[in-house]
Amino acid sequence: MYQAITADVRDKVGTITLSREERRNAISPTMMNALMDSFTKYNDDPNVVVIVLTGAGDRAFCSGGDFAESIAAGASFVERYEEQRQFAEFFKIIISLKKPLVGRINGHAMGGGLGLAAACDIAVAAEDCKFGTPEANVGLFPYIIMATLLRITTSPKRLLEMMLAGERIDAQEALQLGLVNHVVPRDQLDMKVDEIAGKLSSKSPLTLRLGRRAFYTMRDMEYEKALEYLSSMLAINTAAEDVAEGIASFIEKREPNWKGK
Repeated sequence: MYQAITADVRDKVGTITLSREERRNAISPTMMNALMDSFTKYNDDPNVVVIVLTGAGDRAFCSGGDFAESIAAGASFVERYEEQRQFAEFFKIIISLKKPLVGRINGHAMGGGLGLAAACDIAVAAEDCKFGTPEANVGLFPYIIMATLLRITTSPKRLLEMMLAGERIDAQEALQLGLVNHVVPRDQLDMKVDEIAGKLSSKSPLTLRLGRRAFYTMRDMEYEKALEYLSSMLAINTAAEDVAEGIASFIEKREPNWKGK
């Protein structure tokens, strides 16, 4: 159905694969359109509880933006601006997802690819992966992904150094900086991703949606306002049918039958 990506659903998990292996899975305008469409569809698909994002092959998760398509087509300045602005719109889609997003970081994540990896709720990286912001090496700067990176890193100063120097780091440092959640040997990557996706897909879809939304909404709130907001979210959550089902299944020592209501 798509060019530049593949998408499939299995066992409540929707997997989206960046599929431009010959270009190290760089994000072209065609790929961006496909990503935005597939994420929107999976977001509304009741058969999908968890979304996994990964790259084809084992060399690169994503090497960043590739706008050669628009340049080759002779796109105007405004047209190229709108294409590049889609990347920012895509991050808005990620934040507004109703479902957890798990990153299977199968190879190097550079520039925009690092931004995608960091935007995942849970990112699992193979231990031989490299991460970086090489834009400064060609006279650019990683503007759009800063919005994500700065909100999750444990060291803003180290992040700034990376961006200014166009530096690459290994997976262990990415873990220390909070850019990924787990680093595993390459032969254990699929097992770890499947383990996480399986745990999440067994939970109430409603609880995942409400909890994820609350996390990102309150992240930038003042402390007292955050508490007020979270009190309201708790009241909404406790009124859900899935809460009654969860409690009943716990008492009856059986698996819950979630309805997402």
